[in-house]
Amino acid sequence: MVTAATPALKVAEQQVEFSHNNSHAPIPVAAWTALAVALLFWASAFAGIRVALRTYTPAHLGLLRYSVASLVLALYARFAHFRLPRRRDIPMLVLAGSLGITLYNLALNYGETRVTAGSASLLVSSTPIWAALLAMFILRERLSPAGWLGVLLSFAGVALIASGEGRGIHLAPQAVFIVAAAMAWGIYIIIQKHFLGRYSALEFTSYSVWSGTLLLAPFGRGLVHAVRSAPASATLAVLYLGVFPAAIASFAWAYALSHGPAGKMASFLYAIPVFATFIAWIWLGEVPRTLSLVGGAIAIAGVILVNLRGRSSTPSSPNLSSRAK
Repeated sequence: MVTAATPALKVAEQQVEFSHNNSHAPIPVAAWTALAVALLFWASAFAGIRVALRTYTPAHLGLLRYSVASLVLALYARFAHFRLPRRRDIPMLVLAGSLGITLYNLALNYGETRVTAGSASLLVSSTPIWAALLAMFILRERLSPAGWLGVLLSFAGVALIASGEGRGIHLAPQAVFIVAAAMAWGIYIIIQKHFLGRYSALEFTSYSVWSGTLLLAPFGRGLVHAVRSAPASATLAVLYLGVFPAAIASFAWAYALSHGPAGKMASFLYAIPVFATFIAWIWLGEVPRTLSLVGGAIAIAGVILVNLRGRSSTPSSPNLSSRAK
């Protein structure tokens, strides 16, 4: 157990040292451009899902979208010469795909049958909170009092968004599904942290997308008929979702992340709900509800508080050791 963890610990220490030495290096314009592309594509996905759901079922949408993304990644892998995964890693990579791709997309797509695109993006923005809570138990990362305050704020904000999508104080069931999607994505992030020392970001993304797409296949009965009977606008929306938010945005994000500090780059993810609400307003004519906007502001404030002030000061070595296990 010790000998298996030691190489990963050394890699983690080297990554931390590299990040520290380059934290003040200027970020090139190309990286900022790539970051903007990733944020805009991911934000546009929520409106695109709403368009596709006018014709496709949540399961058909997920399978068709990620079949397209899998093909794009396969073409990339053909020219990039990806490394094959280790046998012992395959079960966890499949688990990552089942959570981050299969469960996440089924829950999100079903939730967006009733929840507006802007509110869905706000609910999904609670993902860092779930990741922080899971990291506390799995990676032994501790939260400061300010971090716990951020968690409470985010939970309160999510509750307000869900209430705004229902009637009165009753929660919309579809909003609960989107919260479940955010929780699944939070677990996916924890698994991703475990593997980033062995695989590149694009390798891990490809393996999780491919396995998640295979697990979506059992839900694809009748997909061929659905594609034949669907209007061109719905099918084009699915193709857009597969090529741009699911595939290209992941490449753009990986490029941006490789040229800047992770914490600084990740802080820009909180702009996605703002972009998503604006895109849905222009594309779909969905005017956000006041209660949802207030809840979204509170939830995002909590997420920012957790990420900026949430971690208690602990020695770096135990934290790295826990990540390497």
